[in-house]
Amino acid sequence: MTRSALITGASAGIGRATAVRLAADGYLIINVDRSPPQALLAGERYVAADLARPADSAGLFESIAGEHEVAVLVNNVATVRPASVEDATLDDLDAVVRLNLGTALVATQAVVGRMKDRGYGRVVNISSRAALGKELRSVYAATKAGLNGLTRTWALELSRYGITVNAVAPGPIDTALFRQVNPADSPRTRAILEAIPVRRLGQPEDIAHAVASLVDPRSGFITGQVLNVCGGMSIGAG
Repeated sequence: MTRSALITGASAGIGRATAVRLAADGYLIINVDRSPPQALLAGERYVAADLARPADSAGLFESIAGEHEVAVLVNNVATVRPASVEDATLDDLDAVVRLNLGTALVATQAVVGRMKDRGYGRVVNISSRAALGKELRSVYAATKAGLNGLTRTWALELSRYGITVNAVAPGPIDTALFRQVNPADSPRTRAILEAIPVRRLGQPEDIAHAVASLVDPRSGFITGQVLNVCGGMSIGAG
């Protein structure tokens, strides 16, 4: 059976770049997303799902795990609800926690049992440099900091079974989501660009490369780590 990589939110942006990279590395891609990609990769399986209610998605992930040898899980799907601390609502918090943390939990629960049986697995959570703090990102930063905590906890629980769990924390990446919440003509956006030591926005392929490195079978001695792929923005932060 061809080893599969299950990626949530793999139809665009970082998820799509990761799917393209892992497909090139020989994995069968299983893409669970609300909307389909513009074009399917060779052998890619697209599964339509609205992951905003993770309790309703648990059975879907269980079914995928039963049909495919999922060797790699990339918990990528996420949402952002920008707001100042005065304006953030409990509805915002509930919605972002459900998608950003709840989906990662149910997807991981669905695949780790069979990974343990096989004595091998790779889980990568897509976190964010915002976990170290970012204005107007109270609920988003909270969920990404929570994802880092889950990464370390799951690594402690699963590494003895040959399963590594790591996180990649992107800095500013040139995606549609970034452009949506960071208008090009905004002074805040210009300040972000000026603060990146490498003097450019990241590309989705930068994150895909980091994920591919962590899921490589030769990376079995790396677990419980959060890799900031941020052009140097995390230096001195936190």
